[in-house]
Amino acid sequence: MNRSSNPVSTLVSVLIYTGILAYVLYVSGVVSGVSLVLGVIVIFALVLLFSGLRIIDQFEKGIVLTLGKYTGTKDPGLNWIMPIVQTMQLVDMRVTTVDIPQQEVITKDNVPVGINAVVYFQVEQADTAVLKIQNYSLAVSQYAQAALRDVIGGVELDSLLSERDKLSKDIKDTVDLATKAWGVDVSDIKIQDIELPADMKRIMAKQAESERERRATIIRSEGEFAAADKLAQAAERLSQVPGGLAMRTLATIEKINPDPSKTVIFALPVEFMEGVKAMGDYMKDKVK
Repeated sequence: MNRSSNPVSTLVSVLIYTGILAYVLYVSGVVSGVSLVLGVIVIFALVLLFSGLRIIDQFEKGIVLTLGKYTGTKDPGLNWIMPIVQTMQLVDMRVTTVDIPQQEVITKDNVPVGINAVVYFQVEQADTAVLKIQNYSLAVSQYAQAALRDVIGGVELDSLLSERDKLSKDIKDTVDLATKAWGVDVSDIKIQDIELPADMKRIMAKQAESERERRATIIRSEGEFAAADKLAQAAERLSQVPGGLAMRTLATIEKINPDPSKTVIFALPVEFMEGVKAMGDYMKDKVK
C-alpha cells in the first residue's frame, strides 16, 4: 500500500499556484521577466525534489515501478524516486496474522464439525508478493480455508480431537507449498476451536462416564483383592498366637457399637474354648 499522495496532482497544483503568483508579480512590476522565469524554474525544481522523497519504515520495503515496469526494491530509510515517472508501493515485512472464519466440515466418519483457525505468515520476497499476486493476504487466507477443509475431511473425529497439532502441521505444509511461489512464507497455522453437534457432545459425555465407571470398578476390585490377601495373612498370623483371635474379636465388637452402654458381652476365657475343642476331639476319637 502506498502511503504517499499522488505526485502528479501535487505538481499540477504547485504549477498552477506558481503561475498565478508569477503573473501577479509580473503585472504589478515587482519582478522582471527573466527573474520571474528563473524563480519559477527554481521553485519547480525544489518541488520536484521534495515531492520525490519517500520515507520507508524499518519493517517495510518499497517496490519501485518506472512507467509501470518493475525497476528495483528500496530498503528502509530516506529514498527518492522520480515523480510522475516512478511510483512506489510499500510492503509490510512483519509477521501477519489472518483469522480463518469457522468452516463447516464433515469428517471421514460423517460427523459435521465447525472449525476455525489462525494463520501466521510473513513476506520473504517483496517484489514477488507484489508482482505475482494481486492480494497475497487474501490469497493466503482463502488457500488456508481450502486446505483446512481438505485435511479435516480426510480424518476421523477421534483423530481430529487427539491429533490437533499434527493436523495443523499438515495444513501448514500444504499452504506453505503453494505460497512459496508468491514470496510468502507461512510460519504456522493453529486450529483454535472445534465445535461439535449437541447430540455428539452428549454421546461423548456418556462414553467418558462409562469409561470412568469401568476404571473405578477395576480399581475397586483390585483393592478388594489386595485387602482379602492381607486379611488372609492377618488371620494366619493371629491363629498362630494364643488368644490372638479372641483379642481381635473384642476389638471388632468395640468398633461396631459406638455406645458401650447398649452392648452386653459374654466373655469366656480362651482356655475354656480350647477345653471344649479338646473334649470334642476326644469324643470323636472315642466314637471311632
